[in-house]
Amino acid sequence: MKNPFNIKNSIIGAFTGFVNGLFGSGGGTLLVPILNNILKVEEHKSHATALAIIIFLTVTSSVIYVSRGTYDIKLTIQAAIGSIIGGIIGAKLLSKVTGKFLRISFGIVMIISAIRMIFY
Repeated sequence: MKNPFNIKNSIIGAFTGFVNGLFGSGGGTLLVPILNNILKVEEHKSHATALAIIIFLTVTSSVIYVSRGTYDIKLTIQAAIGSIIGGIIGAKLLSKVTGKFLRISFGIVMIISAIRMIFY
């Protein structure tokens, strides 16, 4: 029987966790292209897997942020309500779009985000 543990996957996890902890986000954004291009995971599965991994990234980082008081509880609750609704819609839509659409639209969102961060 093959050993199910893969050190490359753990290194990728450590890298994305580091990015997420340092910047407050971004680890999950990096996961999709890493899963697609390095681990050769199919497009739909990459997005779904990245979301599942983000849970662990977010909980870990959030515990530290909360313990240091570096968050806004009112904003967190308000944004969480919208996030839940958006997450449900997005998850249902994922199975209805093509891998090519996912790749292109995700790339466009990443480019727009990068431009906004650099210039605004």
